[in-house]
Amino acid sequence: MTTLHRTAPPAAPAAANAANAASRAVERLVRGMATSDGAGVRLTRVLTQNLQRRLDPFLMLDAFRNENAEDYIGGFPDHPHRGFETVTYMIAGRMRHHDSVGNEGLLGPGGAQWMTAGSGLIHSELPEQEEGLMEGFQLWLNLPARNKMVAPYYRDIPPAAIPEYTTAAGVRVRIIAGASQGVAGAVQRPDTEPLYLDIHLPAGSALFHEIPAGQNAFTYTYRGSVEVGGNVVPDRHMAILANDGAPGVHLAAAEDSRLLLVAGRPLGEPIAQYGPFVMNTAEEIQQAMRDYSAGHFAAAPVRAL
Repeated sequence: MTTLHRTAPPAAPAAANAANAASRAVERLVRGMATSDGAGVRLTRVLTQNLQRRLDPFLMLDAFRNENAEDYIGGFPDHPHRGFETVTYMIAGRMRHHDSVGNEGLLGPGGAQWMTAGSGLIHSELPEQEEGLMEGFQLWLNLPARNKMVAPYYRDIPPAAIPEYTTAAGVRVRIIAGASQGVAGAVQRPDTEPLYLDIHLPAGSALFHEIPAGQNAFTYTYRGSVEVGGNVVPDRHMAILANDGAPGVHLAAAEDSRLLLVAGRPLGEPIAQYGPFVMNTAEEIQQAMRDYSAGHFAAAPVRAL
């Protein structure tokens, strides 16, 4: 599939409206916590469990950016999931994934994997390199109660399959999920309706992006420094956007910068989490643990999207 790459034509009325539109304010800045996961992979946990209700339907965001192979070489050996979706997006490096029924693939720079754990599966993510930069993100997206036990499935999304466009000001927008300026992203999801954008802002550029009313939203700066709704958000910081009725968010950069813009419709359902299991009740968590101990996850059917 050829990359959908468009240059957005300048439209004076639309540009004027965007420039004058109110921007969501930044409710708070969050600096992620340094931690390790898997077999000692060093990463930054940005969206933590205490923010799950505020940023419903999103459960977690991990960012990893390591030059030292010792910080990532162990990868993430076999581990289970149930009840939610994981979205892995690579910026640099290569990661090989494998699941409990023999499916495997290779994620490279600019590629993504969208996996619905559903009723449960076991998978691994291991580096396919022994040196160099490894950088990317993993976002956890909740599933509504009625879909938590669907058959697991996944989709590997190569870089060329992620639509993108460039504005007249040189802003490059890659659309992993949702839609932007009339361009549909690689993935569409009912219920949570996620928006997941990778935005590259050249020095001196700006962008206004709409966010549907009622959706929870945040940004994460991973290069440079971005002015979000009039607030400076430096590298490795998340900005939680206020649900203040504004139609979108103003982004601007004085230096070359990059950030993620993520938004989604909240489910408003109870969240029960124990490690890699996210359900709605404690009893469902206990059942997940029993099923995993009994080996049911290993036999889970997996279908590709």
